[in-house]
Amino acid sequence: MQLLSPFNAWDGADYTGMKLLIKAKGKCTTDHISMAGPWLRYRGHLDNISNNMLIGASNYFNDKINSVKNQLTGKYIPVPDAARAYNNAGIGSIVVGDENYGEGSSREHAAMEPRNLGVKVVLVRSFARIHETNLKKQGMLGLTFADKADYDKVQEDDTIDVIGLKEFTPGKPLTVVLHHADGSTDEFKANHTYNENQIEWFKAGSALNLIREMNK
Repeated sequence: MQLLSPFNAWDGADYTGMKLLIKAKGKCTTDHISMAGPWLRYRGHLDNISNNMLIGASNYFNDKINSVKNQLTGKYIPVPDAARAYNNAGIGSIVVGDENYGEGSSREHAAMEPRNLGVKVVLVRSFARIHETNLKKQGMLGLTFADKADYDKVQEDDTIDVIGLKEFTPGKPLTVVLHHADGSTDEFKANHTYNENQIEWFKAGSALNLIREMNK
């Protein structure tokens, strides 16, 4: 068992300088995001079970499982290792996904593990509803491409910003800026389904954080 500390609250700033962790290709279920089987022995230890995060997802850029480019070194390493490298360097990361991302069983660890390893945003063509809600509960930013074709603009070495968080309100899209390795940029809109209460979860760092604040 691992004693958990509360996740950090939002610092009031836009998300800038995030590294692309993985651009998942095709089907990415909760079992791809957080495998079951022998991993379930670690259900009570978030950091240990986080070592299975997205190890079943297919990397768009090389069609390999659990092999992504660490932008800090240029080497290909397991997904959790890359997330830890960015997190240890104080750099946020972002996961990009395809259609119906997070389908399958309602597995809370599929949202808790990315949060634990410093993933700030999950940007997809579409979400499975329950997984999207689980991400919201953990204080993460779950976004969908306003134009699904913008998925194709995401490149392997991208550094990514999400702009507009200071005016984060229901129904108002946010802006995503892709900074490509060649110095060029792409900018597009991303939608969200956060209501007023869920935005407060985001600002507090998680739904549990907000509940704790309200009960003080």
